[in-house]
Amino acid sequence: MKFVTAIIKPFKLDEVREALSAIGVQGVTVTEVKGFGRQKGHTELYRGAEYVVDFLPKVKIEVAIDDSLVDQVIEAIEKSANTGKIGDGKIFVFDLLQAIRIRTGETGSEAL
Repeated sequence: MKFVTAIIKPFKLDEVREALSAIGVQGVTVTEVKGFGRQKGHTELYRGAEYVVDFLPKVKIEVAIDDSLVDQVIEAIEKSANTGKIGDGKIFVFDLLQAIRIRTGETGSEAL
């Protein structure tokens, strides 16, 4: 089993969710986060005052999947979240050692 985490631009969330649903991914966790990478924030003007926005709004998507879906999930996120501009985000893949469904007690891939 794998645990895939993707940090993407907020306006791409619906496209990514639809792409994941299309390949059969059922459970997705979404969190609103802030951060920066190479963008390093930017300067904005508000009511005549200039201020620095260090952390940009992003969305973090987390998916626990079976090993057989890893390549499809990565490709789906990559294609649907891509704008071709800086700040599109990153995808991280971790090994998932154990998964347990609390309601039924199922473990491993059955719990996903």
